[in-house]
Amino acid sequence: MDIIKNYWPVLLLTLWFSYKWWNTRKIKSMLPDLKKKGALLIDVRSEQEFMQNHAVDTINIPLHELNGRLAEIPKEKPIIVCCASGTRSGMARRLLKRNGYGQVYNIGAWSNLRTR
Repeated sequence: MDIIKNYWPVLLLTLWFSYKWWNTRKIKSMLPDLKKKGALLIDVRSEQEFMQNHAVDTINIPLHELNGRLAEIPKEKPIIVCCASGTRSGMARRLLKRNGYGQVYNIGAWSNLRTR
């Protein structure tokens, strides 16, 4: 019991990163099917970050502009959001879900969308 009491922050952090890793792998496996369904790939990084490098077929809607550009995003298609690490895309996913988008997936880093 002392181990849990003394190391709970490390255990919690390990669980969080394990979940993020598992979730990213799950969404990557769903990508072909989501793309067949016409998924929209949205990169929520800044315009400068996006211009430096991005995945093919992604559109750039920076997180700070997303709320004002919801009309550009169809609600009937699956939406896959990405950013540099998964933090901003997580916020984007929550914003989209709150605004009535049903199929929204956070794949984390934009590099997870690259096909090899």
